[in-house]
Amino acid sequence: MPADMVIIYNRVPKTASTSFVGVAYELCKQNGFHVLHINITGNMHVLTLPNQLQFVQNISYWNSIKPAFYHGHMAFLDFGRFGVSQRPLYINLIRKPLDRLVSYYYFLRYGDDFRPHLVRRKHGDKKTFDECVQLNQPDCDPDNMWLQIPFFCGHAAQCWIPGNDWALEEAKRNLINHYFLVGVTEELADFVKILEAALPNFFRGAAAHFETSKKSHLRKTAQKIEPSEETVSIIKQSKVWKMENELYEFALEQFHYIKKKILAMKDSPNSEKVQQFTYEKIRPK
Repeated sequence: MPADMVIIYNRVPKTASTSFVGVAYELCKQNGFHVLHINITGNMHVLTLPNQLQFVQNISYWNSIKPAFYHGHMAFLDFGRFGVSQRPLYINLIRKPLDRLVSYYYFLRYGDDFRPHLVRRKHGDKKTFDECVQLNQPDCDPDNMWLQIPFFCGHAAQCWIPGNDWALEEAKRNLINHYFLVGVTEELADFVKILEAALPNFFRGAAAHFETSKKSHLRKTAQKIEPSEETVSIIKQSKVWKMENELYEFALEQFHYIKKKILAMKDSPNSEKVQQFTYEKIRPK
């Protein structure tokens, strides 16, 4: 592992990020890397321009804290805009947009098993998600699903306008061009396996730890009621759901393409099936 390698996990809220980050914290000592949490004031997801520059400089030149794994609820930031030569490896997880919204809705009311005694800001509100939709209240507005697209889109103003077509296309471009790996919440175990296969110096032992450790499956919402078919139908009529779901399906297709290649080779009993490449000095015919 290069001594200056940096991974940034700009974790989307309510996508099983706590479960995954727990694996990194458990492995960092034995695998020899640092884990640092990016904590932005007021839970803001974008940095001011001066803070963007300072963040890039910290990541690039803070050599005493390398190799490093950074994580936090922050939108993608393109290091190429700031003239630095080294670029971090970005990774992330994405979740079905309605599932993420419903999970967050009940999380604000009932909390989770990670910090069960912490009172959440909607504590005492007993309305179900279905009732919220029927009453057309803001907490279940489909525009609230507009989060995964801006997290991949970045810090541009257009990224944070719900339903912005440019933001969706920019999110797709960034996912392909700037992310080492993007997994899906529904297949978290495979995401961990791929990282172990691709980046063993960071994630050696991650798959076994994730499968056996009691700390790997943290943060389940204390109470959650699945929405009715009628509610699902209403939500799926919104432009924001359609766009967020398009990004999810785009990420899922890419993840499955990678998974098919790397896990098939990793699990193959025949060594000759494992992809290899060599360098030769002969001239190609």
